[in-house]
Amino acid sequence: MTIHLLNCFTDNARWPSKLKTGMVCLLVESDQGLLLLDTGLGLGDYASPTWMTRLFRIITVMPFDPREAAVHRIRDLGFDPADVRHILLTHMHFDHVSGLPDFPQAKVHVHRREYEAFTDGRIGLWTEYAYIPRYIAHRPEVALYDKVDSKWYDFDAIRLPFAPEMYLIPLFGHSQGHCGVAIRTSDGWFFHAGDSSAVYNDSTPKWLIRLVLGPHDARLRAFKREHPEVLMCNSHMFPEFFSQHPTVF
Repeated sequence: MTIHLLNCFTDNARWPSKLKTGMVCLLVESDQGLLLLDTGLGLGDYASPTWMTRLFRIITVMPFDPREAAVHRIRDLGFDPADVRHILLTHMHFDHVSGLPDFPQAKVHVHRREYEAFTDGRIGLWTEYAYIPRYIAHRPEVALYDKVDSKWYDFDAIRLPFAPEMYLIPLFGHSQGHCGVAIRTSDGWFFHAGDSSAVYNDSTPKWLIRLVLGPHDARLRAFKREHPEVLMCNSHMFPEFFSQHPTVF
């Protein structure tokens, strides 16, 4: 089993200008073939950006380089993107699902609350303006999860039907059905906490993190301190993280 860490969307802050981030997407060699965790920005947005992508190009600094699209990152590793059979989503904001149409053959796995919020046509949280319906216009096969059936450390968890052992970790707040994902590795765990926190970011005020990302930042920072054996990341990580951890076994 190998987990490949891909930067599928560079999106740097204008202020503070030193805050530079790439989008952590994971390509997992699972027992059911290649599994992609989140997609980053897809080819369709490079060719014809949505209003949300255009807005983010104004308020952040993007290289806007189509070579960062997941399909190209996967080819660069020597894989065929057509072999991606499953896509697992932390949530369905534009920068996490824009690449779905690039993998029309893939089954999409997501928490039921998140999928229903994406598809119901209503705006409940202000962050739901980041839901862009066209990303599922190709009507992918979808598997929905909502039954907590496990514990991962002290987190409620939903066991996923893959090997290596893998769990959805409900961390609602940034979006209606936002989840982290925990994956067993050969020597421990990899915990992708999505956009539920910013545990490596000490420059953004705590009130702003809570406003944008939800209520879990303090708990996840404590978890990171107490469990150094767990390799943990958020969705948007500093560039050096990718060179430090290109693969996890």
